[in-house]
Amino acid sequence: MKYLSTRAAASETAERKRFCEILLEGLAPDGGLYLPEHYPQVNETQLATWRSVYREQGYAALAFEVLSLYIDDIPAADLKAICDKTYTQAVFGTPEIVPLRHLENGLWIEALSNGPTLAFKDMAMQLLGNLFEYELGRRGEELNILGATSGDTGSAAEYAMRGKKGVRVFMTSPFGRMSPFQQAQMFSLMDENIHNIAVEGVFDDCQDMVKAVSNDLDFKRKYKIGTVNSINWARLMAQVVYYFAGYFQASTSNSEKVSFTVPSGNFGNVCAGHVARMMGLPIDKLVVATNENDVLDEFFRTGVYRVRGSADTHETSSPSMDISKASNFERFVFDLLGRDGTRTKALFGDALSREGRFDLGSDPAFAQASQRYGFVSGKSTHANRLATIKDTFERLGSMIDTHTADAVKVAREHLQAGVPMVVLETALPIKFAATIVEALGCEPDRPAKFEGIEALPKRVTRMAADAQAVKTYIAQHCA
Repeated sequence: MKYLSTRAAASETAERKRFCEILLEGLAPDGGLYLPEHYPQVNETQLATWRSVYREQGYAALAFEVLSLYIDDIPAADLKAICDKTYTQAVFGTPEIVPLRHLENGLWIEALSNGPTLAFKDMAMQLLGNLFEYELGRRGEELNILGATSGDTGSAAEYAMRGKKGVRVFMTSPFGRMSPFQQAQMFSLMDENIHNIAVEGVFDDCQDMVKAVSNDLDFKRKYKIGTVNSINWARLMAQVVYYFAGYFQASTSNSEKVSFTVPSGNFGNVCAGHVARMMGLPIDKLVVATNENDVLDEFFRTGVYRVRGSADTHETSSPSMDISKASNFERFVFDLLGRDGTRTKALFGDALSREGRFDLGSDPAFAQASQRYGFVSGKSTHANRLATIKDTFERLGSMIDTHTADAVKVAREHLQAGVPMVVLETALPIKFAATIVEALGCEPDRPAKFEGIEALPKRVTRMAADAQAVKTYIAQHCA
């Protein structure tokens, strides 16, 4: 299996790379994102085998089966050991790892937030940490990870990488725009290899800084810069596994279809569903749920992709989705346009830089977003999420976080008789306690290990939204 950039011309065969090369590289040198040259196809027989594997051997065994199709430069025994080390009941709290719970009338929630930081990002980040440590040890090298977070990626990355040999983490986040719990999770870590940088701006400013540093190829090579954001293919690939696990739990046979609703900001989580569907998983609809920052909903309704500036990015009660420039969206558009790297580059490298938007509404390809690829969308507001949290708790006895509430609200608008709808949970409610109290008048449960976390000493550096400033900081701390 080899990988190509979403901005590569069809003739650029020399740019194809193996998995372990792109694992440590992150963004492609041309500014594009890596995807496999083709999506491995899972036939009926293989799907039936995987159903049995998950039921009888568990999530780690299923992860090995899925990941083996994408990774052929790590020996099978080593990859299996990495999966077994990553997906354990001790780390994720349950033997199912991602248990499904029924809400009502064909609506289910897939619990993805049982990991160390209580958010779905742990599902991929725990694997990524073990992959990094394995490959760096094999090469005898070090890696400096530069990331951006709107809330959950940062803590998941830091908890996965803390103490890992050969790895430093430099995590940027928007100053004052994460919940107090999210900030405390990150800023209270005192490990020497963890560096938190609070940026005066919004998430998109942080993401732009990461991309600018990654696009400085000389600096990237000199300081061995890698990424843990979902621009790193390995993270998105790991997320593909829980779509298969969710499908197997929501269905009894492979003749059935299942839909998924995904709270979406940077498009990585739902893009993993797109990959699973392209592999042959019988997914009916992929429902993109946004908050007030509705750039993705606008696209799937109109064909217009219009990024917003910092001043027009709303600060909401589902802050992990306060994103107006969805990095992973480029991967889907690349597929939508028939894997035309030249055209994808023109849209994402030129049109967005020049005009801040592009319009595919009149392009015949746009209709395929729904017809062929199954994408539909919807939007939720603060009032919607309060009402959904209240209804889900009082009527159904289930407490959900703000992002999951956005997804439940939108999922209900796309229910189809006979097709289970699985909502991907984002985080445990404690991470967004203020809004839960506003909706319910009571505090959410807090795991004992996080008691008093907001009062712990914090170590964080405040910085302007300036790529040069973060490069200087990295250079100083890698001396």
